[in-house]
Amino acid sequence: MTRIPHLIAGRRTAWIVALVTMLIGIAAVTGFPEGERSPSPLDSLPAGYDSTEGVALLDELPEDDSSSAIVLFTSDEGIEEQLPALQELTEGLVPEDAPPGPPLELVPSEDGTAAFGVLTVPSATATQTAEEVRALRADLTAEVPDGVTAQVTGPAAIEADLAAVFEGADVNLLIVTASVVAVLLLVTYRSPFLWVIPLTVVGIGDRFAGIMATNVLERVGIPWDESTIGILSVLVFGAGTNYALLLISRYRDELKRHESRNEAMILALRRTAEAVFASSSTVFLGLLTLLLSVFPSTRGLGLACAVGILMAAGFALVVLPAVLVLFGRWVFWPLVPRVGQPALADSRSVWKRIGDAVAKRPPAYIAGTLAVLVLLALNVFRIDLGLSTSDQFLEEPEAITAANRLAESFPAGSADPTVVVTRTTDETRLAEIEDAVAGVGGVDTVRQADQAEGVTTFEAVLGADPGSSEARDTVIAVRAALEGQDETHVTGTEAEALDEAEGSSRDRTVILPLILGLVLVALFGLLRSFVAPVILVSTVLLTYVTAMGISWWLFTGVFGFAAMDSGVPLLAFLFLVALGVDYNIFLVTRALEEARSVGPRRGILRALAATGGVITSAGILLAAVFAALGVLPLVVLAQLGIIIFVGVLIDTLVVRTVLVPAIALTMGERFYWPRATQPTEPERAERPDPVTVGG
Repeated sequence: MTRIPHLIAGRRTAWIVALVTMLIGIAAVTGFPEGERSPSPLDSLPAGYDSTEGVALLDELPEDDSSSAIVLFTSDEGIEEQLPALQELTEGLVPEDAPPGPPLELVPSEDGTAAFGVLTVPSATATQTAEEVRALRADLTAEVPDGVTAQVTGPAAIEADLAAVFEGADVNLLIVTASVVAVLLLVTYRSPFLWVIPLTVVGIGDRFAGIMATNVLERVGIPWDESTIGILSVLVFGAGTNYALLLISRYRDELKRHESRNEAMILALRRTAEAVFASSSTVFLGLLTLLLSVFPSTRGLGLACAVGILMAAGFALVVLPAVLVLFGRWVFWPLVPRVGQPALADSRSVWKRIGDAVAKRPPAYIAGTLAVLVLLALNVFRIDLGLSTSDQFLEEPEAITAANRLAESFPAGSADPTVVVTRTTDETRLAEIEDAVAGVGGVDTVRQADQAEGVTTFEAVLGADPGSSEARDTVIAVRAALEGQDETHVTGTEAEALDEAEGSSRDRTVILPLILGLVLVALFGLLRSFVAPVILVSTVLLTYVTAMGISWWLFTGVFGFAAMDSGVPLLAFLFLVALGVDYNIFLVTRALEEARSVGPRRGILRALAATGGVITSAGILLAAVFAALGVLPLVVLAQLGIIIFVGVLIDTLVVRTVLVPAIALTMGERFYWPRATQPTEPERAERPDPVTVGG
């Protein structure tokens, strides 16, 4: 293992490693496609739950290359006089190749301001559905009478609008992410040349990770959704540039001690690799815990990001040092490191001054920091989980707007009825099921909708507003009324939302403790200590809770979100805890290195001075990269990005800079118990010139 840095950064081998790895990466990116995805309605539903079983039973019906679109006409002045013309207009819009269906008839509302009709449109593929809905809307806009507004909603329109909001989203996210990284690297390095190298290496690593991850998912048969590649890119860019910042900072300080850039890189790589390997391994294992989720698409996200973190670490520890060492010191221009310049641990940097200030009264800093963080975290008890369908888009599409307007004049569930599906065609049983559903309070109407292959479906229109607690209570009552009916399930949007909330709660109960356990085990092994890992993990937990509290205030007071998506707390916990360990590792491993020469108290101060710059730069960069998730059109991704943005800034600017050093200063050698950290006299006498990892 000790020869690997020489192989990667040696004078004779660096160019070979750089050339071969870059060519392999470029060839993979240009010559191999991403894995093919076969979407299924079961991908985003919790496995084993009632609504999911219902959707699986619906899939047994004969394949139907059609979908329903609801055409809604509204007019504040009344629509009754326009009904004949609107009926004729709608009949003329039925596609010639539309599958056979019931006769089209507009249904007027009791208040006389609206009418709707259901069209059957071809939908063999998502692309065809989108084209049919787009053409239908264009024709309605061109031919609708003056004073009447026409909108399209229903399953076909929702599918079309969802596809439309993701068109080009991954490309936009990649552009924004790369731009953010480029700007922050330029500001960090203050060099017009250096930032190009890590950005190029990480960019190729990102594309390679996307190809590898999707092909792995395809091979093992785990599904993924439209947002997976976007989140994967954000993680690879964030983690990859974090590792690059750590390596380059250490390399720059080694150049202040060695004339040979190859020797400087070998030492930098050797002293950086342990921290990067420990950090990436912890994140990797944490991401793999998502394989225990009941949601197939969440399992896909976990495995994809686990592959991505391996690619990020590999490109940072193999490709980047080999490429970087080929260039001379000039790439750091105008701040070119020269032999003999002081290392940051011995300079009067801002981080050195912060450490000295904390060292004067560490207990006061502990008490003050904890008080502020706990106060900001109190808002966490007010969080409401569960977004309705209409609240899941940053920009509300027409299908949602029309569904909301439909609910104003018709029973709220008309556009999206609850579905009861059963494996029977026995008329007696079917009558019992229909009567049981109709007898539930909150169900306005129920009718048999389809029957084939021994499967029968009913559509129940609920009177409560979609997404309301009343609607969820009605679904629970329907399920209770059907208890005892074999192979009978309740599905549809409201039922799925109910089961998704229960599935998310189950995931949090199972996965969160496992993530904490893995992080603790990793820190135990790395630090060979019991006290420090427990304290460090506790600070990460405090960061998470505080970030959730602050973010909830932002969601409700600034962005106007009605609730937090039920899946966000788990993903935010995973990324904040796993990535927060990075900064713990960067700081404490350096503190242990320094403690061998100057003792634990001076060691933590020198570590803060040495790593404060790189940790802060990495934290700001990671926070900004995750904030870029707001480019994607879903509220869940915007919420995830905001929480991680807030949490990473708290972790790097407050917890890692003030709280952890203050605790370590107060406890001294006990912080690392049972590991001995006091230097021996020979170590004091033989202490080499300071070598830092920060900058």
